[in-house]
Amino acid sequence: MAILKTENLTYIYGAGTPFEKTAVDNVSLEIEKGTVTGVIGHTGSGKSTLVQHFNGLLRPTSGKIFFDGQDIWKNKKAMPGIRFKIGLVFQYPEYQMFEETVYKDIAFGPKNMKLQNEEIKERVIETAKLLKIPSDMLNSSPFELSGGQKRRVAIAGVMAMKPEVLVLDEPAAGLDPAGRNDIFELIRSYNENTGCTVIIVSHSMEDMAKYAEKIIVMNKAKLYCHDYTEKVFSYADEIAKMGLDVPQITRVFSQLEKDGICFDKKIYTVGYAKKKILEYLGKKGGDRIC
Repeated sequence: MAILKTENLTYIYGAGTPFEKTAVDNVSLEIEKGTVTGVIGHTGSGKSTLVQHFNGLLRPTSGKIFFDGQDIWKNKKAMPGIRFKIGLVFQYPEYQMFEETVYKDIAFGPKNMKLQNEEIKERVIETAKLLKIPSDMLNSSPFELSGGQKRRVAIAGVMAMKPEVLVLDEPAAGLDPAGRNDIFELIRSYNENTGCTVIIVSHSMEDMAKYAEKIIVMNKAKLYCHDYTEKVFSYADEIAKMGLDVPQITRVFSQLEKDGICFDKKIYTVGYAKKKILEYLGKKGGDRIC
């Protein structure tokens, strides 16, 4: 069942001016409830512009966006409620932190929802625990935290609103490898524990191969493909031509295929590669030739 849907979505920056540019061009897609979907594309491909339409931050030049079957722009008065249900975490969200304590920063969204203080407190504590933010950190200034800790607090502020859809634009940007893994593992855990639909914009094919069930590929403002991760990586050569780096392990196995050694499915994670190699070595009867 689709929780988000776009129909012929087009967005033009500077329409009618000499600087007119089509950022999203006639995109139609459906995102299923409860899934983790990656959005990838080269710089300027339209991926960030696309997701900013999902919660009404941008209004389409033409086309429609549906949430739970309802056109989100049909009733403008309902838009604040839509933005609580579809939470958007911008790139480098810690730059938007301004409260004096971590607690207040996480509570900012729930407070704007006009919730009672007791429920706000419950949400802050619950979300902090989910994101492994120590309770003794809640009374600290967010500006005293490390980069990774700030990122968690900023994401927690959106999660505390308990959105049905969580959209994250480059959630691990600027973090070291350990920090990247921590953030993505927490996002995956959040999806598994809450059933929330998660959409992640990223330039990293490695991350999307590891964490996304489905992937949307944007190219020059158009939708190139939207399919299961395994299927998307079967287009590795075409994706590479768009200027995107496919996972190194996929490149290795693509070369093996060109050399005549084939596997049943496209390999895009190290763990799966290990499994397939062990299966391959354990089989009798010689090499499998393409």
